[in-house]
Amino acid sequence: MKVVAVIPARYDSQRFPGKVLAKETGKYLIQHTYERARLAKIPSEVVVATDSEKVMRACAEFGARCVMTSAEHASGTDRIAEVARGLDAEIIVNVQGDEPEIDPANVDTLARLLIDTTDCGMGTLVAEFDEASQVSDPNIVKAVVDAKGYAIYFSRSPIPYDRMAGGVGEVKNYLRHLGAYAYRKDFLLKITEMAQGRLEQIEKLEQLRVLENGHKILTAKVGHRVDGIDTAGQYAEFVKRYKERSQ
Repeated sequence: MKVVAVIPARYDSQRFPGKVLAKETGKYLIQHTYERARLAKIPSEVVVATDSEKVMRACAEFGARCVMTSAEHASGTDRIAEVARGLDAEIIVNVQGDEPEIDPANVDTLARLLIDTTDCGMGTLVAEFDEASQVSDPNIVKAVVDAKGYAIYFSRSPIPYDRMAGGVGEVKNYLRHLGAYAYRKDFLLKITEMAQGRLEQIEKLEQLRVLENGHKILTAKVGHRVDGIDTAGQYAEFVKRYKERSQ
């Protein structure tokens, strides 16, 4: 079963414009992510999907295959789907372009979710929280899953609500969602044809479209997780970690 990893790399970012081409480490941010994804064992290829000639040129510098996509896409999923149409692959793994420290093993875990099951078109990752304050943070998405690992719901609010604790209870009772996905190619193309549902519009979480339309999302719990780069401050922290590791 052929697996391809696709990295959406939109140049314009509201909170950190041009972040995928930030280069204070000597490498582009997108290059770090690409090289980490390349270390995964299951995907036969890693492809960058962009809307920018600047990103295309940068990828050419470090030898990555990069595909130009429409600038009109509303989401990374739509961008990936455009690329997927031209790929000879059964499974597409979505690796976010702003995750330069992603564990390659997590990419393989995503792929195995769909390789090892036949009743689900989409998979994603969850992890434990480090501290209670993160559970209350609306920028960190929470997930609730059933006994078999299928997602029940995703929310920016603390879920489940701990009645006895008046909201957030013991940290071990919560899971955070990691924004990486695996799709069967045909299901990925189907998602782009689904209309936005009310829950997606309220929470601003695209994966809710799948649940609202009655489909399953299988999750895997992983131990290693890192936050993506959303701000210049987070990038500065990454640069510091990278330089310390390189000494």
